[in-house]
Amino acid sequence: MKAVVLAAGEGTRLRPLTEDKPKGMVEVDDKPILTHCFEQLVDLGADELVVVVGYMKEVIIDHYGDEFDGVPITYTHQREQQGLAHALLTVEEHIDDDFMLMLGDNVFQANLADVVNRQRESRADAAFLVEEVPWEEASRYGVCDTNDYGEIVEVVEKPDEPPSNLVMTGFYTFTPAIFHACHLVQPSDRGEYEISEAIDLLLQSGRTIDAIRMDGWRIDVGYPEDREEAERRLQETGEASADAASEESAETATE
Repeated sequence: MKAVVLAAGEGTRLRPLTEDKPKGMVEVDDKPILTHCFEQLVDLGADELVVVVGYMKEVIIDHYGDEFDGVPITYTHQREQQGLAHALLTVEEHIDDDFMLMLGDNVFQANLADVVNRQRESRADAAFLVEEVPWEEASRYGVCDTNDYGEIVEVVEKPDEPPSNLVMTGFYTFTPAIFHACHLVQPSDRGEYEISEAIDLLLQSGRTIDAIRMDGWRIDVGYPEDREEAERRLQETGEASADAASEESAETATE
């Protein structure tokens, strides 16, 4: 399965960290955010990384070249930042089967494999990770309404009155049907082609989309304080893993 990574953003809210680099190259725990993304996608079985670049694209291309950990990289160029659906259309000619989609400014420690496995079951046309947030925060995100079977029935971008407190995170799986929907999307009030509208068009056409509740955490690195929080959590995760490995080693030695 191919993996698409959206990494065209400038990251104006991350300045001064992005004065000389695009958002995806900001380091978290001594590695660019994109490296964290690529590592997880390779672990999930990605056989090609299709990376959408834009702002200061040469920094990303020069750093990673044409492969990552033996997995080939293909680059596409989003010349103007006009929303995620617009970015996704730049990869259409490179995708002919189910694929993963990750936003290149998110740091995850979560059950991403559950989303991929659900897509491989061939029952759903799409699946993505959703996160439960406080109701008062839901209007900041793309909000999902689900039925009793865990299927998404509606997606609304930043609604004034959210239908639920389940929000989209930055990890999805799709069939190529998403591209047809993206072609039909009209600019939002923000002047952008929203991925949430493309998903809603899929739903209106009778497609099945499953919501996988997140087990773990993710940080959308939009501000410098988000970078600090992601770094703190990664270090805590690493320390916990090291402690668990040490305990296991000690138990094995005493057997």
